[in-house]
Amino acid sequence: MPLVIPEFLQPQLRRPVAILGAGVSGEGTGLLLRRLGVPGIVYDAKARHFTADDAAGHHLVIVSPGFAPTHPWVRLAEEAGVAWVGELDFASIFWRGRVVAVTGTNGKTTLTEFLAHALTAAGEDARVTGNIGRPFSQLVADSEGGEGRIAVCEVSSFQAETLRHFRADATLWTNFAEDHLERHAGLEAYFKAKWNLVQFTPTESFFAGSSVQRYAASFGRTIEGGSAVASEDVPAEPRLAGTVFAHQPQRENFALAAAWWRASGREERLLFAAARTFRLGRHRLAPVGEHDGVAFWNDSKATNFHAVEAALAGFDRPVVLILGGKSKGGDLAGFVRRIAPRVKHACLIGETAAELATCCRACQVAHTACASLAEAVKCAANQAGRGEAVVLSPGFASFDLFRNYEDRGDQFEQLVRELASATSLR
Repeated sequence: MPLVIPEFLQPQLRRPVAILGAGVSGEGTGLLLRRLGVPGIVYDAKARHFTADDAAGHHLVIVSPGFAPTHPWVRLAEEAGVAWVGELDFASIFWRGRVVAVTGTNGKTTLTEFLAHALTAAGEDARVTGNIGRPFSQLVADSEGGEGRIAVCEVSSFQAETLRHFRADATLWTNFAEDHLERHAGLEAYFKAKWNLVQFTPTESFFAGSSVQRYAASFGRTIEGGSAVASEDVPAEPRLAGTVFAHQPQRENFALAAAWWRASGREERLLFAAARTFRLGRHRLAPVGEHDGVAFWNDSKATNFHAVEAALAGFDRPVVLILGGKSKGGDLAGFVRRIAPRVKHACLIGETAAELATCCRACQVAHTACASLAEAVKCAANQAGRGEAVVLSPGFASFDLFRNYEDRGDQFEQLVRELASATSLR
């Protein structure tokens, strides 16, 4: 069925649409607009800047998640009286299938992938989308509205905070911890941004993990009893033995998935069957090699404090940790203090290396500031003894030294391979 522009939106599409951001969200928006027969003009800091004169030539601006509501270009649109909307929100206007939304500080990508895997294994037509890498606008364009399909949509706080049109048939919120404070004005503002997604979800179809419940109470928000999922300290489940969900932090993801699965009336045995065939995506705390009896682990997707702490909790002895990157705000001293007992030596990289070194000294954590990831891998190999582990779990964004966290993890794995190869040639 062809896409149809609703009547309320038609006046805003009579002129070319401004697309802020030339990344994957901007590309997806452009594809959807072409499917609608509407021209779009892309504005990006690396190419074409958005000016007041440009704003006056549009009736609608579609914004990629990297543009905060306070961004100067968004302000220009507002001052010109031009309506603006987020990419995910715009795409949702044209989606005719169902939506299962997933958010959280950590684990949301894995949970999104697992739900789509489980639904597909159960014979349903489910697709992953949103913050996971495939924009919702692209999915809508490729599937002509998605009638009969389920969009399992990862929603970041950047996407959630400005939602107006989006509607979720269910929302699963894994956990909540300090993150993205370079964008949000404090922890409560970060929580509020995610909470906006809850406003677009039926009360009976909202499922919140344990930490979400605690923060909601501290911020004066009410979570209905049926929505509260006991996701922390989940006892071992024999049926999950040998799966990625046998241990924390993945037990938390399964607890959320199971709560929604049961509430939706689906057969529980199908979810457990899917758990046995599900595999984690790359760069999520996985062993990548060994050198002189030292195991090397890649957890490059750990881009915040909570993720690092969860990774370290999985080891039975202190590890040599490769840590650092582009700052996202937050209490750095408190973070280092919490992880200190679990770190034998910290090899520090990126723009936060100097500040991390100060915090390490204060907490008496042995550390070395490294000029590159290659230097950090060599440092870590020298500091770790046989039977110990080196873990790349950076705790920060990757954009100071790398294209993204995948690039960071790929480079780490290559460096480990080179280390092992050099050893074999000696």
